[in-house]
Amino acid sequence: MLLRRLALAGVFAASLSVPALAQGSLNMLCAPAADWCEAIAAGFQRETGIRVNMTRKSSGEILAQLTAEAQNPRTDVWFGGSAETHITAAERNLLQTYTSPNMAGLHDWAQRAHRLSNGHCVGVSSGAIGIAYNRELMARKNLPIPRSWEDLASPAYRGEVQLPNPNSSGTAYTIIAGLIQLWDEDRAFDYLRRLHPNVNAYTRSGAAPMQAVARGETALAASFNMETASMQQAGFPIDIVYPAEGTSYEVACMSIIRGARNISQARRFYDWYLTPAAMDIGPKVNQWHAPAHRGAAPDPRIPDLSTIRLVDYDFAKFGQAAMRRRILERWDREIGSLPR
Repeated sequence: MLLRRLALAGVFAASLSVPALAQGSLNMLCAPAADWCEAIAAGFQRETGIRVNMTRKSSGEILAQLTAEAQNPRTDVWFGGSAETHITAAERNLLQTYTSPNMAGLHDWAQRAHRLSNGHCVGVSSGAIGIAYNRELMARKNLPIPRSWEDLASPAYRGEVQLPNPNSSGTAYTIIAGLIQLWDEDRAFDYLRRLHPNVNAYTRSGAAPMQAVARGETALAASFNMETASMQQAGFPIDIVYPAEGTSYEVACMSIIRGARNISQARRFYDWYLTPAAMDIGPKVNQWHAPAHRGAAPDPRIPDLSTIRLVDYDFAKFGQAAMRRRILERWDREIGSLPR
């Protein structure tokens, strides 16, 4: 009998040593680059034993999926994508509130996203929009480097610019919202109409134009600086300038889905990511977003936002569902419908 009890105790102890069998699973939609999403999922799974089912999509696609699944959520955590998109989701009652015990270590801009969303999301990273260009292609075509938004609309760049489509890309919405706040809505849309002849494609993904620039498929794109930094570190002949008039920036967020089936695992992931060790994963896979935690490891390859002229971005206003819908409808009507 004693031997049998010892054997059973050994089996029980062995089962505890394999946390994946006991810790359950987590379903995550992830908006940043696939390499980063996969590294985060693997790091969390390795540390906790919680199996992560991760799908990478652009933030606009994620919002559409969560809206479609509102009555039967299949997602637990949404990682990445702009604060405005998360605020829109919260307004649609797609997210649930959560305040992590690790909030105190975050930068003010990350905590501000939590306040503005009434606790429905938290900032995890940040980056600014710039004009990315391929050095070799620009030199070969004898094109000057644009230094402003107005420069980018010059006829010299006809057919040389690539931009994302705001219906599927949070990056595109951030660009347009930034132009509206830089000038006003009518002037911003007038600018987009003047820029349109220079645009060779409006892509589904916000990262696609920058990637096309890196590969030499197009000369110019509006893109986030952290994504351009990734291409630079990978050896592509890409560089970035910040428009002289000013530019918009992103606070990327994380949130838990209302009705999440794996709520304890979702909260554990939320807490885990709001630590320096989790945020240090990004640079290890060539992702150079400004991290939300003050204790994250500094690296000169992470763009310094304090050196960039940024608009005073109103995340709450441009995260409103009605505002987002109206801007997208106007873009479809006045820009997306233009002949090319």
